[in-house]
Amino acid sequence: MRAAVLHETGQEKLEVLDDVEAVGFGPGKVRVRVRATGLCHSDLSAMNGVLPQPAPFVPGHEGAGEILDVGDGVRHLRPGDRVVLCWLPACGACPACTRGQTQLCLAGLMNAGTPNFRRPGGDVFGFAGTGTFAEEVVVDAGCAVPVPEDVPFDIAALIGCGVTTGLGAALNTADVAAGSSVAVIGCGGVGISAVQGARLKGAAEIVAVDPVASRRESALRFGATRAVPPEELADAKQQITGGEGFDYVFEVVGRSATARTAYETTRRGGTLVVVGAGAMDDHLKLTMFELFFDEKRILPSLYGGGDVRRSYERTIALWRAGRVDLAGLITHRVPLAGINEALDQMRTGTALRTCIEI
Repeated sequence: MRAAVLHETGQEKLEVLDDVEAVGFGPGKVRVRVRATGLCHSDLSAMNGVLPQPAPFVPGHEGAGEILDVGDGVRHLRPGDRVVLCWLPACGACPACTRGQTQLCLAGLMNAGTPNFRRPGGDVFGFAGTGTFAEEVVVDAGCAVPVPEDVPFDIAALIGCGVTTGLGAALNTADVAAGSSVAVIGCGGVGISAVQGARLKGAAEIVAVDPVASRRESALRFGATRAVPPEELADAKQQITGGEGFDYVFEVVGRSATARTAYETTRRGGTLVVVGAGAMDDHLKLTMFELFFDEKRILPSLYGGGDVRRSYERTIALWRAGRVDLAGLITHRVPLAGINEALDQMRTGTALRTCIEI
């Protein structure tokens, strides 16, 4: 089968090969035919080494498809079922799960260290235990979440990561208050989803911050009340909040420099939500005095900060009701053979989300 492979961490291009085999099928596993997958910035971060991932590997973790086969012991899925792939499934038994913090379950991430592909040259890993830049993938049954037949594959793929992460940051983690002021720094697919989440919660002012003009224009269509480049954020803070700072600031870039800017843009007693996935050696510096004196809440948000399955269901309900726009997030489409074109679109910021149709 075909799959896009990164041979070594640090390479900028993927090689689409036709000699890759999905392996590991057996009890408790399912084989999925991938139909659509989104390109998420986390894929780039894994490729350049910001996020740890053994190589060679098949990137991609935001995907949807249909079940081809189920292993022994799998009762809730059948061949032909439409599913979204969940890269962080809950085991239901670990301390995090029993506390109700299923998004912190590490059981699924352990799959990232087990190869789930093979080619003549040896084993190949799947990013985050999935690897959706492939025609087929074998995953634990818990990673395949059924979705209704009326949800198109491309929409379902977005729900698998970016939309769930951005919406959840606003709805779950921050629980944005109606009438509040919000700034979202970084307006790709995840940031735009955070904008939509803040709008759903009734925020009065939503300022979208991004260096790319097309993304700022998109943010306005999705519910932002103002969109500015980073160099104009201080002026927006002054004009909208009288210099006090925003009630909620979402950092959706994953860098300490923007997190520091986000902290300074948050009002005293306000909430900074860290959504971007950053590097392990990129340290955010805060003084003990400002932590004490400003009383700002710093809330990291992993995968939307809530139960993933419930978040999927909520997003589908909101999409059906026309309360969130998911199709509009897909600004570009390419076949698997054009995956490197999609990478360029992500790097330059010309795409909110590129759908890879497989």
